[in-house]
Amino acid sequence: MNHYKPRLLLYCQHSLGMGHWVRAMTLANALSREFRVTFLNGGRAPDHQAAIADLDMLNLPPLGMGEDHQLYSQDDRYSVTEALALRRQLILDSYALLRPEVVLIELFPFGRKKLAGELLPLLKTARRDKQARPLVLCSLRDIMVNARKDQSRHDERARWITDRYFDGLLVHADPRFARLEDSFRPRHPLKTPLLYTGFVAPGRIPAAVKPPRRGVLVSAGGGMVGAPLFQAAIQAHAMNWASERLPMTIVAGPFLPETDWQELSAQVKGMEGLTLLRSVPAMQPLLAAHSLSVSQCGYNTVMDILESRTPALVVPFVRGQEDEQSQRAQKLAQLGLVKVLNPTELTGPRLAERILQLRGFSPNSAGLDLAGADHTVRLILELLTSRQDANAESLPKEYAHAC
Repeated sequence: MNHYKPRLLLYCQHSLGMGHWVRAMTLANALSREFRVTFLNGGRAPDHQAAIADLDMLNLPPLGMGEDHQLYSQDDRYSVTEALALRRQLILDSYALLRPEVVLIELFPFGRKKLAGELLPLLKTARRDKQARPLVLCSLRDIMVNARKDQSRHDERARWITDRYFDGLLVHADPRFARLEDSFRPRHPLKTPLLYTGFVAPGRIPAAVKPPRRGVLVSAGGGMVGAPLFQAAIQAHAMNWASERLPMTIVAGPFLPETDWQELSAQVKGMEGLTLLRSVPAMQPLLAAHSLSVSQCGYNTVMDILESRTPALVVPFVRGQEDEQSQRAQKLAQLGLVKVLNPTELTGPRLAERILQLRGFSPNSAGLDLAGADHTVRLILELLTSRQDANAESLPKEYAHAC
């Protein structure tokens, strides 16, 4: 007999790459074992994304974030204004229809400020829900962007919204690696309970036959900003193939702009020892087949590297206020888990040299907690049970027993 599953509404908006999407989908997969999950997806989904059983997916009119840090519509049928209005109504309608016991919002209010117009109405509705106010939680990655011009004001605003509308923060990190206060410093202390889940990794994919590791795997997450790394990798391959016969595989990513993809395809045509792939369903099997990894330093890329234990060189993506990958790369390097190449030094010859040096690197075997998805499920169930028990205790005795 199937046990009752509480209803959970999960909101995720990915704008630049796939990191938020992959982490949220990993969480949704784990949560669906104990909850009826409805996933509100605010960005375009990768074509190869596998379906998850017992997961209701609602794709909102997709929005992205341009290099000018402005929203743009990814659906030609809607302007940004029209998309925002429709998204707001769809979110509120979903809440009214589902009446969830748990609302889980990814990143906001620590990011996604431009989407406050659709999220604050949801939070206010949940807070006013006298019939059955849900448990409202925030899902956060390990490191926050910490280089805004108005960082102090941003952090204080996020703290105020969190304390007013949220019941808890779930930080998907091992506190031995990163703590929230490392990259979040509001003027007043945060009162909302803070819980570390460990890192959310997809889990190892067992291989039927373990292939011998050989060659270099180059990747950049979704690929939207990966072109400079791929260009340097092609130059590095030409040098290392001539001297070492070291093969290379480049996974461009589903979000690499089509013009960049066509340019890469033309450049590698006829090159020996180089395989160019548009995208793959999962990186782990490829990591298991290669002896070295070169990549950016996004959250999910790092999870795959750590799970595979592949010697890795990371080239963190840095642009404007985006310093999260640099912070992560530095912490990983200090723990002996990866080697780092500063993006200002990214050239074909320099990358070729660092790839050859990587062959003598053995990652530190001291592991970090990568069971964050399972811990998240357990923590939410415990919080929900505590909430229900507290509500039952507040009722008259004749009603409390029935609850």
